[in-house]
Amino acid sequence: MGVDHWPVPFVDEPVDLVVDLPGSKSLANRALILAAVADGPSTVRRALRSRDTLLMADALTSLGSHVDTTDADWVVTPGAFTRDAAIDCGLAGTVMRFVPPIAGLSTGTIAFDGDPHMRNRPIGEVVRALRALGVAIHDDGRDALPFTLSGAGAVRGGRVVIDASASSQFVSALLLAGARFDQGVDIRHRGAAVPSLPHIEMTVQVLREHGVEVDDSEPDRWQVAPGPVRALDRTIEPDLSNAAPFLALAAVTGGSVTVRDWPRMTTQPGDQLRTILTAMGCDVRWHEDGLTVTGPERLTGVDLDLHDVGELTPAVAALCAVAEGPSHLHGIAHIRGHETDRITALATELGRVGIGVVEHPDGLTITPAPVRPAVWQTYADHRMAHAGVVIGTAAPGIEIEDVATTSKTFPNFAGFWSDLVAAAPTH
Repeated sequence: MGVDHWPVPFVDEPVDLVVDLPGSKSLANRALILAAVADGPSTVRRALRSRDTLLMADALTSLGSHVDTTDADWVVTPGAFTRDAAIDCGLAGTVMRFVPPIAGLSTGTIAFDGDPHMRNRPIGEVVRALRALGVAIHDDGRDALPFTLSGAGAVRGGRVVIDASASSQFVSALLLAGARFDQGVDIRHRGAAVPSLPHIEMTVQVLREHGVEVDDSEPDRWQVAPGPVRALDRTIEPDLSNAAPFLALAAVTGGSVTVRDWPRMTTQPGDQLRTILTAMGCDVRWHEDGLTVTGPERLTGVDLDLHDVGELTPAVAALCAVAEGPSHLHGIAHIRGHETDRITALATELGRVGIGVVEHPDGLTITPAPVRPAVWQTYADHRMAHAGVVIGTAAPGIEIEDVATTSKTFPNFAGFWSDLVAAAPTH
């Protein structure tokens, strides 16, 4: 075992356990952005303490608001954006894309950069949209990190046309800042279908809860009226995408896992795990404590269009690898631009452990086979680590390279997982 390799605990009996998950990163970072430009202090309760959310808190504090992350509930106090600042985006797409539009409201010079891989992640549509709305951005024509934004204290706003086919975050970024623009914002999408639409629906919902007027009645068009952003105390839902490896633990062992406080109504894409796991043969039931998934004797292969829930692909692909019969996952060309090219990464790692896999431009065909011991590479991608955990739970001899990358959305994931599995009663 290499020094950076974590052996996944193999589980050969059905488990029976209950899990409390950290809060949603997607919801938390949207809540933090809106709280920073609101008309008074707000509290973000049950805030996820992870690399992505702490980077967002640091970015907003650098601009001139103040995010107190001392306790479990984070207090956000809006402030004037008058400082020069250097924003570290890390590997957080929400920081790289959501912060520049509100940074345009600053009177300072704001420099943006991040981890090396972030310089390859798409942001050009946001940069070009902000230029069209009157924001000065200097990037030597790269339309990528690093770049510098010179704020003028206000953003004109108005109509802008973008191609959001590479990321729904392009739309959300402009929506979140739009109410503070002089003319609001009128976003028109031109291009292939926007992926991960539930994330845009999440953005629209939180905006409305903050009193912002949003019109999304026309396909591929979103309008935000100019006006105040109401301060709002909010409790963050559990991160349902982070539930994937835990529910997979039930699926691959034929046991039961309950995730506490699973919301009955939510815009989180991770909620689609209920439908996906049902299609694979699991029993999925609500009860007073949350959501319980019970695995079948044998998982069923599936044909799934994951266009709207691409972030679930790694964990679902791992489940397909240990199912009965082939599976085809498609509609996910956009996940090539996530933390890594997730399609190629999954094809490489599934092949490494002996699974039959064919890579397509927009997906994967997966044919189960006996899993052989190997070191599963993560590519600094937390979702790839989750996929390796699912494989290693179902078959012995799997080690995860750089499991610490899971801190992006789940601090101490490996310790939490090991303790959970060790203590789990079995059927």
